[in-house]
Amino acid sequence: MLTKSLLVALGAACAMLAACTPQAPSAIAAVNDKVYTVTPNAMKVKAGIVVGEVTDMKVTERVEEGSGRIAVPAKLTGKLSLRNISSDQTMRLVGGKISYIDMQGKPIVLEDNRTAPSVQVGATGYGSADRLDPGQASSHSLDAEFPVAALKAKNLKEVRLELAFIPSQFREETLNFTVSIGGQ
Repeated sequence: MLTKSLLVALGAACAMLAACTPQAPSAIAAVNDKVYTVTPNAMKVKAGIVVGEVTDMKVTERVEEGSGRIAVPAKLTGKLSLRNISSDQTMRLVGGKISYIDMQGKPIVLEDNRTAPSVQVGATGYGSADRLDPGQASSHSLDAEFPVAALKAKNLKEVRLELAFIPSQFREETLNFTVSIGGQ
């Protein structure tokens, strides 16, 4: 009788262990980057006291292999370099936004579930990346949402970067302190 109950208990324990054993993972479809070239991939422009250059531009989306399902929507990436060419004005970078313009000169809007592309220029404070004194330069990563409609051939005319900055006069002053050492 004891052997029979031991066998029943052992059988129940084996059944419970078999039910708790994790299933073998099903094959996960590979996700690959689909890269769209931007021509030209580098551009230099001047506006007021700022010279801007965007380099290494490309649009990348992540696509599931086999099904063609978009895993990660398209993004525009690159490197934004800014230089203050003024001789007497400091500028504080506030931020910026990116617009995509179609062949008729109208903005191409992003899909409803995506955020408007913007440019972040760093933390605040003296000597940070958001302040450029005369002659100084800074670099920023560009990583912005890209509209699906702009991926179609001959639909995108230009990428517009609207940069907001506050210029202020740069002045150098000399402070002289009259001092004496040890009672002289």
